[in-house]
Amino acid sequence: MSKERIIFCDFDGTITVNDNIVAIMKHFNPEGWEGIVERIVTQQISIREGVGAMFALLPTSRKAEIVDYAINNATIREGFEEFVSYCKEQGITLLITSGGIDFFIYPLLRAFAIPEDHIYCNASSFEGETIEILWPNPCDAHCTTDCGMCKTSIIRSYDPERYERIIIGDSITDFEGAKLVDTIFARSHLIDRCEQLGYAYHPFESFFDIIKQLEAEPVK
Repeated sequence: MSKERIIFCDFDGTITVNDNIVAIMKHFNPEGWEGIVERIVTQQISIREGVGAMFALLPTSRKAEIVDYAINNATIREGFEEFVSYCKEQGITLLITSGGIDFFIYPLLRAFAIPEDHIYCNASSFEGETIEILWPNPCDAHCTTDCGMCKTSIIRSYDPERYERIIIGDSITDFEGAKLVDTIFARSHLIDRCEQLGYAYHPFESFFDIIKQLEAEPVK
């Protein structure tokens, strides 16, 4: 009996062409954000710690312009609308698993009729003087990397005996998840990591590439 396909799809730099968090930081350019990014990339601090620290540099008094910029600056990758439709037609469960933030992810995905309980991301609070990032999807007992939004915890909650687990991603937040799944669709930094680790992957530039590959491969 074939397994059910389930897809764990990143958002920033995957569904969107650009990385929205980096775009926000570059545009508003709060002092110190670049140093925080460097410390994340070199793994001196965790993703959770770094993302929280970056947004804490932004005053909540600028909420409207920050939210407007994040939403209006984003470009959805070619073929995503068709990909969502393809998953529905084929009975594939599509989960959005993102280290991004609710205030731009939910509005940008609203047009695609993805159920809100299929969207996993970080939350935010504008109650204080600076933006506070909240973490509703923490690491489970098997993860010690302090992800913030833990993709591996979500992946592990789906039995590999029942599901063919597929990841789509591009960056550092997808590295650990790629180690757990049956199939990897990768671009950018995730390609580099897969090649370093010797993992098989399918490169993609648009979601049409992913549809074509899924159609070509029988369900495992």
